[in-house]
Amino acid sequence: MEQELIHELAAAYALDALDPSEWREFEEHLAGCEQCREELEGLRDAAAALAYVPEGPAPPPALRDRVLESVRVEGPSNVVPLRRRWALPVAATVAVAATAAAVVLALWGTNLSNSLDNKNAALGILSDPAARQLELGPSSKAVVLPDGRAAVMSTLSKAPSGKTYQLWVIDNGGAKSAGLFPGGRSNPVLLTRKVPKGAQIGLSLERAGGAVHPTVVLSVSHAV
Repeated sequence: MEQELIHELAAAYALDALDPSEWREFEEHLAGCEQCREELEGLRDAAAALAYVPEGPAPPPALRDRVLESVRVEGPSNVVPLRRRWALPVAATVAVAATAAAVVLALWGTNLSNSLDNKNAALGILSDPAARQLELGPSSKAVVLPDGRAAVMSTLSKAPSGKTYQLWVIDNGGAKSAGLFPGGRSNPVLLTRKVPKGAQIGLSLERAGGAVHPTVVLSVSHAV
């Protein structure tokens, strides 16, 4: 498996959702990859923190039904492997699967809540009379408040498969990532970092997951 793809198996590994060959390959990769070890630790912390997260919006019934059905149709074997040199009886495995389902549903609600909060914050910036508008190419416009908070409205078509649009804040210190968006719709995008005086906003097309530095630059605004 390509190295850049194997990193994406961390979440499935944490929930024991890999098939045996993927599990073995990820275990070998994990031994030498600090990034994946840190991500797994973060996933475990996130799962533990769910007990303290306020209840979010309920997921669609169809999503809940699909996840719970996957728990009910566990295989008939008496023992199911879990990690190297460990095994759980079916009853315990179903409990693990049910817990995984709860984590998936809770994370869905939390992510949706965060998405709605970000959208509302972006709309607040766009409607603020103190905001300054900056052209960001023919299909996008940036709006920046005096305190540096900013949002972008874009009518760009959906990014190609395996790609994403990435926003940047550019100043004398270089270009710093300010968020990703898929394109294909006109919802406002809230920048993840403030735009200081004299800085510019950039827009690029990058591989899925984003880049550390912009590669395919599509447009750059005037200085704020």
